[in-house]
Amino acid sequence: MTNNISNPLLFFILILSLPSFFALPNLPSLPHFFPNISSIPHTNITAAWDSFQKLAGCHSGDKKPGLAKLKQYFQNFGYLNKSDFTDDFDNALESALKTYQRNFNLNSTGELDDVTLKQILQPRCGVADIVNGTTTMNSGKPQANSPAPSPGKSHVTTQMHLGVVAHYSFFPGSPRWSSKNNELTYAFLPQNQLDDSVKTVFATAFDRWSEVTPLTFIETPSYNKADIKIGFFSRDHGDGEPFDGILGTLGHAFSPPSGHLHLDGDENWVINGEILRSPAEDAVDLESVVVHEIGHLLGLGHSSDESAIMFPSISSGIRRVELAGDDIEGIQALYGSGPNYNGSPNPTLQERDTNEDIYDSIARGPGVSLEYDDDEEEEDSEDDDDMDDDDDEDESEEDDKEKQAAHNRLN
Repeated sequence: MTNNISNPLLFFILILSLPSFFALPNLPSLPHFFPNISSIPHTNITAAWDSFQKLAGCHSGDKKPGLAKLKQYFQNFGYLNKSDFTDDFDNALESALKTYQRNFNLNSTGELDDVTLKQILQPRCGVADIVNGTTTMNSGKPQANSPAPSPGKSHVTTQMHLGVVAHYSFFPGSPRWSSKNNELTYAFLPQNQLDDSVKTVFATAFDRWSEVTPLTFIETPSYNKADIKIGFFSRDHGDGEPFDGILGTLGHAFSPPSGHLHLDGDENWVINGEILRSPAEDAVDLESVVVHEIGHLLGLGHSSDESAIMFPSISSGIRRVELAGDDIEGIQALYGSGPNYNGSPNPTLQERDTNEDIYDSIARGPGVSLEYDDDEEEEDSEDDDDMDDDDDEDESEEDDKEKQAAHNRLN
């Protein structure tokens, strides 16, 4: 009798628990678009990483609630490997923080000072800065009184042109689209129901890359057959890289030949590029993010050059859409120059009229130690000898040499 009663009960409990076993990721979202920042209603929002503010001043040996979440942040972007995090400021977190600071041109103290924390709080791309222990960023141009990089290995490019260190990088293996097809198609997820004003922003963003390469991009109505598939999603959307609500992670894209570009549908996307003084601190310029993610689609990793499109983060109210010299050198190392390309445009960075320092408006980013290749110092030395040579014709030859060197280090 007992078995007859308990079995139906057990069955009922199992039925109730089935949704947790077979929970589906969120469906494609209907994103929020606004013609300009002023049209965004003012609301009191909590950004994804706001809780990190209470960790200001933490250093090695401290124990404070919230440090485990910060460790998760660093794991998401490749700086830590383990996942059983505690609220202890241990050696692994200190190492991660130092590498992060080097990647973003900060004083490598290993402490959560104000400048570092402001960088961490900035919205950013979801693509990791470090992949399988290999950084896709450079620690930046050596500065006076700063310690020399430790010897080791890295595939990051460090050639010099006219006195400027190139920070561009590639994904491991330097994947790129086939040279047999310079015409790539792209399509939008139908469920997002995007109108022409939004699609025009994407077309403009693609044009910025086609202007400096032999590549052309054509919109197609067939989402499944397109080379590049674009969609807006919320939270967990089935690719192992969930979004996190307003600000935080803005989007991510996968290296060739995947062709997937995902944007966070919960953001307040501004579509006309107008940056105005406004109380809307959660506004994100759509084209700025799209141009960056297209760089990933084409094979570029992150850059430590704060003026580059491929710098990992961008604050709300900031517009950065012009390819910098670093972006152009990187993409042309993969695909060559466009037939009508005549030179490097000057990067532009627009910001809202606020009292914040511009340096506080951009940022992001190991528990895995960042190492450098011994050959890097030799390359830097050779490049230093060429710094005074202003002959632009030599730059193409240097690009080819550096591209080959990068491939050799990866293979």
